[in-house]
Amino acid sequence: MAKVLFVVSGATYWVLKDGTRYATGYWAEEFAVPYKAITEAGHEVVVATPNGVTPNVDMMSLRPSMAGGEQGALDLEEIIRSAEVMRRPLKLSDVRVEDYDALYFPGGHGPMADLALDADAGRILTAQLASDRPLAIVCHAPAALLSTRIHGVSPFKGYRVTGFTNEEEEGVGLASRAPWLLEDELKEKVGVDYSRGPIWEPYMVEDRNLITGQNPHSAAVLADRLLKTLS
Repeated sequence: MAKVLFVVSGATYWVLKDGTRYATGYWAEEFAVPYKAITEAGHEVVVATPNGVTPNVDMMSLRPSMAGGEQGALDLEEIIRSAEVMRRPLKLSDVRVEDYDALYFPGGHGPMADLALDADAGRILTAQLASDRPLAIVCHAPAALLSTRIHGVSPFKGYRVTGFTNEEEEGVGLASRAPWLLEDELKEKVGVDYSRGPIWEPYMVEDRNLITGQNPHSAAVLADRLLKTLS
């Protein structure tokens, strides 16, 4: 049995360009689908957040229109409700990456508010990349790569990466209101080799031990890939 660490945002809101607070958290599908796949395969999931706060689900991600219908929303809610590990997360500052076989970062706009600026997230990502053990990151969670920069330079520079696109941010109505856009920051400040697929379609990029997914529907693909690396 493998032990997989889920690094989850602890944010409840994201401050927009005009100073207003946009309610957010982690995206339900991006936590629930990999959690279900990994635990049903017999592996253990441990959750860590900044300061060990209980993660907050983005309520928009539980709307039937966002969750594949009424049943899809109910299924996601049930998985989250049954996930006891979400109620007793570790502090990111206490995490030692050598204790885990793989790391996974789910998205939602939450990581834009906290993981992008979190020194412990940067330490964990840098150590995991160097370890050659699997590191999977989806949707907005690649924002955490910004926290890996030391004197402006990230160890992820030059890696092939995907993440939530500017076009998808426009699709959810936040591109003009966001203080920054993930696609732009990953290219300009981390220096990744960014690529993308069609909007809202599953798209995954793998470069050495780093696996990234573009959007919520990419979480299932990442989970499948992660399970293959653990078998």
